[in-house]
Amino acid sequence: MTPAITRCELTHLARQPIDFARAVAQHEAYERLLASLGCTVERIPADPAHADAVFIEDTALIFDEVAVITRPGAASRRGETGPVADRLARERPILRLEDPATLDGGDVVRSGKTVFVGETSRTNPAGIEALRRALAPFGYRVTGVPVSGCLHLKSAATEAAPGTVLLNPEWVDPRAFAGCSTIPVDPTEPSAANLLRVGEVLVQDQAYPRTRERLRAAGQTVATVDLSELAKAEGAVTCCSLIVPRGSRYV
Repeated sequence: MTPAITRCELTHLARQPIDFARAVAQHEAYERLLASLGCTVERIPADPAHADAVFIEDTALIFDEVAVITRPGAASRRGETGPVADRLARERPILRLEDPATLDGGDVVRSGKTVFVGETSRTNPAGIEALRRALAPFGYRVTGVPVSGCLHLKSAATEAAPGTVLLNPEWVDPRAFAGCSTIPVDPTEPSAANLLRVGEVLVQDQAYPRTRERLRAAGQTVATVDLSELAKAEGAVTCCSLIVPRGSRYV
């Protein structure tokens, strides 16, 4: 993260002052939480020219067989992908999405061999089709999901457990997740659907206690972290890491 985050891209939120020192402290607490859950945390240095670089999730998609380097929907973010691709090339074969495709990693929710992709201002039809072609040889099924009212699909829905999706039904139609069971967020917490699964634990922003009770009532273990400053930049718990099987995390 760099001080440039105060100039981050915004789509659905009005700009608010971001306390950079507090944002750094919150991010460090996020890293400590991941480490406490058994993750190895590795940082990729951020270029000060890239205001949104802390939201590394948008730059790549990691599957067992391959890593897909995205082409972010915001032109200002396309320079972020190079260092991520260089590091991931040591872990997976690399595929790249090319113009005219645009796709943000925050628009992708995977459930087994089904890959749901948000149809948003950051991910276009060419991006969805390019991902479909890239993953077809590995047996994945890619399906587009209309999203409204938020930046990314993962703002509206994430997988809480294999085959179970936590979602905001005002932002995404539950019927889009055919074959999955769904848990709705508490109506007073519209942004609560973003979860990061780390083993058997769900990481959630501490701002959503009512939705957290719904998850715990469904038998889920939830750990919390304060990301209130990053939320001002339309960030959330999934945005700040890339999950690599074998326990590594890039944050």
